[in-house]
Amino acid sequence: MSAIAQERKDNLHGITLLIAVAVSIAVFFTRPKHWLAIYIGAMVFYPTYISVKVGTVDFTVCRIVILAIYLNLFLRTDLVTQFKLIWLDKLLIIYFLCQLAAGATNSPIGRLVENRAGAVLDLLLPYFAVRMIIRNKEQYLALLKGILIVAAPLAIVGFYQCWTGDNPVGFLKQYHALGPKSYAVLSRLGFFRADVTFPMSIMFGLFFAMLGPPCAGLLGQPTVKKMLICAGVILMGIGAFSSMSSGPWLAALVAITFITFYPYRKYSKEALVVVVLMCLIVEIVSNRHFYDVLGGFTINPTSAWYRTKIFEVALFEGGMSGHWMTGYGFADPAWQIGGQGLDIVNHYIFILSRFGLAGLLPFLLIVVATLKKLWEAYKLGTSNSDRWLIWCLASALIGILVAMNSVSLFGQPSTIFYIMLGFCGVMPAIVAKPHSTTRCNVKPEVGLLRNNKSMGSFNGSCVF
Repeated sequence: MSAIAQERKDNLHGITLLIAVAVSIAVFFTRPKHWLAIYIGAMVFYPTYISVKVGTVDFTVCRIVILAIYLNLFLRTDLVTQFKLIWLDKLLIIYFLCQLAAGATNSPIGRLVENRAGAVLDLLLPYFAVRMIIRNKEQYLALLKGILIVAAPLAIVGFYQCWTGDNPVGFLKQYHALGPKSYAVLSRLGFFRADVTFPMSIMFGLFFAMLGPPCAGLLGQPTVKKMLICAGVILMGIGAFSSMSSGPWLAALVAITFITFYPYRKYSKEALVVVVLMCLIVEIVSNRHFYDVLGGFTINPTSAWYRTKIFEVALFEGGMSGHWMTGYGFADPAWQIGGQGLDIVNHYIFILSRFGLAGLLPFLLIVVATLKKLWEAYKLGTSNSDRWLIWCLASALIGILVAMNSVSLFGQPSTIFYIMLGFCGVMPAIVAKPHSTTRCNVKPEVGLLRNNKSMGSFNGSCVF
């Protein structure tokens, strides 16, 4: 690297740190109900592939901001002491411990600890932040509104890139933490594939496909301005479209189908039986598997075949032979299709290949526990607005769970997935209690709160 390029990289690291500090200060001067929206804003407006290295750990803006949020949680509120573990929380902790145990058998300890430490910062801490901060329906609705505000300009810039092929921040890819990468203009069906601040277009589209449906839950609430919410949700759809990627489109299509089924939800069991029977009929009367047939309806059927073939390579053609229990760790499984290396574009197979059944089974238990939480919340919901809110969140979760058969999550969508799990974890408590203002005791002797007048948002209690 030339001296000029190195100087530019050092300057960008300084800017990255400055942005992280500025956003962290914003956390200190706002109420807890805004912290998660600020965190998501930092996640999508500044690339997560740009970081500041501290020792062997890369600190992104998001990682610094989430630490600032926890500093506030511990020092300025009593939310941590009020927090109680549920089974979903315990399963997540068990899942990460199983990953460590599996990785210890086949990976260098230093790399394993570094990788999992990053996962804790990017995945586990955001999940528990949601679990601690979101305490009632008003807070959840406020967060959804904040997400719409954050997503709107991102979707507009994404559509601009989709239409023109110009990414205003594409030059930042040359400062990628894993090494300089050039900005490539990719096109499909006469449009360009938008990625903006994301590592790739698929991840860009997934952000909107994952968070758009929960935000649609606002449309069933009597106290919102529906025209503005509708505009925000439409922009979410435009953002997903701008990626021109099958994965986000699949997640969005499944979610939309699930949402439109809401008036007929009493027939859910019958609909599930029909879907299963249709898949069985395809298996019996066709010379192709049902998932191959479904792949023919995607943007790129050839790519869809490749994704479905991963199942067969890993599960039925000896791909996991000798590695079923703990996986391959960080080593390349060296799987091939047609003599070419295989990119594991399936999140479930990715977990299996890296951590074996020791990692995949706890993950599947997390999925089951999350769906159980949504069902529990749905039964507790007494109003149509509550049930609509839960239904829209469930549609997003089912959409991404289906889409993960064709994509592996990384970057911002990985974090969003765990935030969604947090939404599901708090939903029963949200609909089971009166939606009155929740207060948490604040420690006024700490930091900026020594003088109550110094913080207009706080006066001895933490009002959400």
